[in-house]
Amino acid sequence: MAPLIPSSQPWVEKYRPRQVKDVAHQEEVVRVLTNTLQTADLPHMLFYGPPGTGKTTTALAIAYQLYGPELYKSRVLELNASDERGINVVRTKIKDFAAVAVGTARKGGYPCPPYKIIILDEADSMTEDAQNALRRTMETYSKVTRFFFICNYISRIIEPLASRCAKFRFKPLSEDVMTNRILHICHEEGLTLDAQALSTLSAICQGDLRRAITYLQSAARLFGSSISSTDLISVSGAIPEDIVKSLLGACKSGEFDVANKEVSSIIADGYPVSQLLSQM
Repeated sequence: MAPLIPSSQPWVEKYRPRQVKDVAHQEEVVRVLTNTLQTADLPHMLFYGPPGTGKTTTALAIAYQLYGPELYKSRVLELNASDERGINVVRTKIKDFAAVAVGTARKGGYPCPPYKIIILDEADSMTEDAQNALRRTMETYSKVTRFFFICNYISRIIEPLASRCAKFRFKPLSEDVMTNRILHICHEEGLTLDAQALSTLSAICQGDLRRAITYLQSAARLFGSSISSTDLISVSGAIPEDIVKSLLGACKSGEFDVANKEVSSIIADGYPVSQLLSQM
């Protein structure tokens, strides 16, 4: 079947939840944040956990629910790891944004509280000096600015910053949750996935829904509306199961020449060693 006409919009963005209550599999986080949003008086927050579990989505949803589309751009500053976020940026861009007070005028029925939000995505990649400089900024401007830190490893956030935040841990998504979400997208996009393909996608992505949706869209563009397990393995860069089993069998045989032949074949095919070890 011919590939589908590619959509200009990534499905990760197209199917990103717009409200906190729609974030999947993070019941405790959603419950606490939904209650907090009713008062619109949020603390500094630290979201941590594996990639693709809804951390950035939750932060963006909170900001949209507080300010709406009109005030969002003027009230929210997003900085990602791809942006320069050394000590100079903390002393200039972040400090300048944090220092400006805002009014309490409500627009479009949104709460519009009298503070701004700075979202620091992948905050664990910030230097220790930058984090230390940020500590003072948080203290000085806490009445007019709230900080949302998003990271994979909370241990890389210095204790003085972490202790000033309400911490929320995001869990890897279960296979059932991922399957339901993927089936919903398949229904919306007119795709066909069999049970083996669904199982393969869950196994490859290990609870990372963003990666699963990205692989699904890539497979749809390359192979059309009917997607098999082999197609998903191909677009993901995963090593086919039979190759991994052949290597394990060769190692168990105790024959060096047999094992060496399998290793040489894997090297010739260009499969990464890290991927091989993780699948083993």
